[in-house]
Amino acid sequence: MADKMSFVDAMVERRSIYTLTKDTPISDARVKELLVHAARYVPSSFDSQTTRIVALLNDDHDQFWDITMEVLRPHLDSPDKVKNTEGKIQGFRAARGTILFFEDPNPVKEMQTKYAAYADKFPTWATESGAMHQYALWTALEAEGCGANLQHYNPLVDQRVKEKWGINMEWQLKAQLVFGGRAEGYKQSLQAKKVEGREKHVTVHGAK
Repeated sequence: MADKMSFVDAMVERRSIYTLTKDTPISDARVKELLVHAARYVPSSFDSQTTRIVALLNDDHDQFWDITMEVLRPHLDSPDKVKNTEGKIQGFRAARGTILFFEDPNPVKEMQTKYAAYADKFPTWATESGAMHQYALWTALEAEGCGANLQHYNPLVDQRVKEKWGINMEWQLKAQLVFGGRAEGYKQSLQAKKVEGREKHVTVHGAK
C-alpha cells in the first residue's frame, strides 16, 4: 500500500486510531524495514543521532501492556479508575505492536562539549529529532494501511521496561507508538479533523 499512497496523502489520512487489532496488513519484517528506514533517514541536529527505537511485537507487545497495568494499579485510588484504566490498557494490548522511542543522553553531552556555543540548544534539538522519528513512523504506518496512536506512560514504566528487555538504563523513554490493524467500523469513532482556519498560521514571502 505504501507505493499507492504518497507521504502528503498519508499526512492527511493519519489519525489517532484506538480500535486496533493484531491482524495487520504488513509483516513483522516490513515493520523492521520501516524502523530501519526511519533510523537511517530521519534528521537530527549536527547528525547527533540521539533517538533510539525499540519495537515490541506480538507477545512482547502484550507483556509491555501487562507490565504497564501492573505499574499503574498502585496509583489508582478507586475501583472506577481501575476499571477505566484496565479498559484503556486492554485496548492498547489488542494491537499488534508498540514502538518505544528513547533518547540517548550521551550524544547530547558529546555535542554540548564539541559545540559549546550551542550547548543549551542540544537537549531541545534532541527532543525535536525524537518527535520527527515518531511522526515519520506514524505516517509511514498509515501509508502501509495500519492504524496507530501515540502514548506517554513514561516515566512510570521505564525501570521495569529496561530491566525486562535489557535496555540501556541511561536511555530516557519519551513515547510509545501503538499500532495494529484497523478494527472494522473504526471510522465511526473518528471525528472530523478540524483543519479549517489553520491556513492563517502560514505566511509566504517572495512567491512568484
